[in-house]
Amino acid sequence: MEATLRRSATLVGRNHHQHGLRLSAAMPWCAATSNKSTTELSKKAPTRRQFSVLNRPAPNYPGHVPLTRLERAGLMIGSGIMSLRDPYRGDLIAAFAEATATPYFIYRLRDAMLASPTGRRILRDRPRITSTSLDLPHLRSLPPNTVGATYVAWLDREHVSPDTRSAVRFIDDEECAYVMQRYRECHDFYHALTGLPVVREGEVALKAFEFANTLLPMTGLSVFAAATLKKSERARFASTYLPWALRNGLRSREVINVYWEEQLERDVEDLRRELGVEPPPDLRAIRKAEREERARRKAQMGTV
Repeated sequence: MEATLRRSATLVGRNHHQHGLRLSAAMPWCAATSNKSTTELSKKAPTRRQFSVLNRPAPNYPGHVPLTRLERAGLMIGSGIMSLRDPYRGDLIAAFAEATATPYFIYRLRDAMLASPTGRRILRDRPRITSTSLDLPHLRSLPPNTVGATYVAWLDREHVSPDTRSAVRFIDDEECAYVMQRYRECHDFYHALTGLPVVREGEVALKAFEFANTLLPMTGLSVFAAATLKKSERARFASTYLPWALRNGLRSREVINVYWEEQLERDVEDLRRELGVEPPPDLRAIRKAEREERARRKAQMGTV
């Protein structure tokens, strides 16, 4: 009986082996396909190289420059220090703004636009603010109380052009890069809305307003440029323009959501009321009065 069982087991094993050989002979493509797939997978799975200066990824939009963390930190520190020393270096201020806007602040500003119907339209339409897109000669023909006339009058008085804004390069997300570009190109509208001139004292006051409204770190750092003002200017900034900037920046609507191109023929005072922005004391008039007073005193001293 035991011998019979051993013979049966041997026959079963032999039959299984022969059956396997027949399957292999009948379907040789199975083994070949398996070997080929393994070979192709090994070829299609290249080793992923780490992002570095020598292995920079492709740009996400025209002009984009991807940065490593070390490069971004260096750009932030270098441009921040140099822009404090020379607040008129627009290229340094722009670089610092982009280096510090991520990973949180520019996304917060983008989300503020997404939360607004007008902001969403701006993100969808992607308008650009240039001297051509705004048709400056037409704006000069508008009534003086309109947004467009106020804006172009400010440009003419300050000898400023909307075509001088640097293109965004160091923000990785393409949509967020547009948000930064939009903020940058709207800056002169904020000047016109508040009436602040481009002198250092006016720029610092406007940056304080923008920081309270947008929370972009660059605008906050720019407030420290108040330390470079004259003593009388610092006192005026601390007593008048800083409180005005914080009060209006915090309580007003997000100015990034203003579709300026659609507001050009609107009464500027109506827009200010809608946004919740009150103009500060006329800084240019104050500075002019101070110059005249100094000239008068100097003339009096000369006649004594």
